[in-house]
Amino acid sequence: MEHSSLPAVELVVRTIAETAIANETYFCQLDSVVGDGDFGYSLARGFEKVLEGFDGFDRSSPGAFLKKIGLTIASRVGGTSGPIWGTAFLRAGTAAGTKAALSGADVVAMLRAAVEGIVARGGASLGDKTLLDALVPAIDRLEADLAAGPAEALANAAQVAERTAAETSAMLAKRGRAAYTGERSIGSPDPGAVAIGVIASRVSAAWREYGSSKGAIDPHEKIRQ
Repeated sequence: MEHSSLPAVELVVRTIAETAIANETYFCQLDSVVGDGDFGYSLARGFEKVLEGFDGFDRSSPGAFLKKIGLTIASRVGGTSGPIWGTAFLRAGTAAGTKAALSGADVVAMLRAAVEGIVARGGASLGDKTLLDALVPAIDRLEADLAAGPAEALANAAQVAERTAAETSAMLAKRGRAAYTGERSIGSPDPGAVAIGVIASRVSAAWREYGSSKGAIDPHEKIRQ
């Protein structure tokens, strides 16, 4: 019987949701500098809905599960976050198709598809001071380190996400409400990018914790190419 990647996908999604909820106030404070101050609130409310319906989502495949997550976020998260984050999960789920087992290359393809969805939905590009400025470099690092195994690849990707999120402080916002503040957007990091850094770090830690305590995910196992 083919090994299913669903437990790993569930772990990642639950970790993302719990991290978004736990950091609601922090993300709102970041957004209040040059935005509406509701980014953390919107994200937390959406992921609360995800956790509420978690046990009832389609689990016929990791892709089907992710698409249900995306639909929930898109319909329950307010502002621009709903369409952006919802589309990301929907595109990732679509890229996964009906596969039960996902290789490292599959995961990278899913993340690339998520980025394409974010770009298509929000119209942002690298350098516009958005979550893409942390997400894309992190995916690049993840792909480069696949051969080192999932635990190390995730840890390295998380470090890149945190670093590049901090580097958005020096950028001029070109998308979102922060873009209307012009030069005033320089000097504070993009909330979406910071969220990616925080989430990536927690996912990396959760992967190691789960693999060590449960043995269901071996942190030293090589991701299949």
